Amino acid sequence: MQYNPGWNNSSVNLLHVRAVGPADTLHYVWSSIGAPAALLVATESGSSVLRVNWSRLLSPAPAGAIWIDPPSSVVYSTAVVFTKLFEYGEAKTLGELFSPPYDLSEFSWDSVNHTLNHTALTAEFSGVPVADPGGSFSNGSVAFRVTAYEAGGRDGPLPSLLHTANSSKVEFVLAGVAPRGNSSGFMLEVATVEETGVAQRLRSERSIDDEYTPTIFEMLSLVAESRNDSSTLSFLQWKATAYGSQTPRREDNIQCRSHGLQAANWTLPMSSIVRAYFGEGIGSTYTVSAINISFGGEDGKVYQEKRYLSWSALLGFRQPPRDTFSPLVISIMAVALGTPMVMLLVGSCVVLFARRKWYSEYEPIN
Repeated sequence: MQYNPGWNNSSVNLLHVRAVGPADTLHYVWSSIGAPAALLVATESGSSVLRVNWSRLLSPAPAGAIWIDPPSSVVYSTAVVFTKLFEYGEAKTLGELFSPPYDLSEFSWDSVNHTLNHTALTAEFSGVPVADPGGSFSNGSVAFRVTAYEAGGRDGPLPSLLHTANSSKVEFVLAGVAPRGNSSGFMLEVATVEETGVAQRLRSERSIDDEYTPTIFEMLSLVAESRNDSSTLSFLQWKATAYGSQTPRREDNIQCRSHGLQAANWTLPMSSIVRAYFGEGIGSTYTVSAINISFGGEDGKVYQEKRYLSWSALLGFRQPPRDTFSPLVISIMAVALGTPMVMLLVGSCVVLFARRKWYSEYEPIN
């Protein structure tokens, strides 16, 4: 993990996570310059490096300020941008009434260097609006907590996401922010940037196994698929839940919904690192898709009580991890389904044996 490589000033945040394999390298570039974003680049070289032209990156025209050296080693690149935070009132008769959205590109972000942990491979981007006339953020903030992984495994805290060494986690946290309504819910707008020939698909998978995330049976994945061979190139994956506590339990569950993946006309706020890497072809050469993810209960009062909201997602390369039935669940299913079958089989054998024995005590009349 590198913080602001080649730049000694901590007034801006750029975090580079580099995962090196035998013959390839995965680059994750996280930044809060502009809207918070993650740039993902896969290369076919074990020695590829990130280059940053800082004077150009911090200028009004950042195109070309970020690249991978050597450029020929790049096989795939994409970006995920967290653009806006909406607050809405869940009124049953009036529908969803939106307050003016919070534009995350107009936030002031603390230095990540204070939260960077090279041992745990974690960092936190925490910010507040530059202008906050209503004072909603006087005692609160928005944060994006980043975690990189050296190996596969499963997170301990809920929602206990299963991860691989090819993935990283981002946790969106809304803490202490005063709602502007009596029954407010919140919605996060997430945009993706893809190369030509790559399409975004939203997948939903349901399972009866909720051992690791109690009462949550749905997993959602936003995957980038090649139009040529339908292979999966990257993903953003999350479970259909958020939590209202720093130490989440089942009862802290906050309902999470996804609202339609669609092409964006890119009037959305843009991240500087996205323009710095992809250039000015965004919206023409590169396609932009957006999805809204909302957090709120039926009555909208879950956040009101604790003033805390946490939502976790996994992003990475290739296929997203898939949960399989655990040995515990397989054992329970085997007992639950096997016991009646064994009893039926034993009962049938006893009945047949008893009938044969009963007939054997008599001689045929004829």
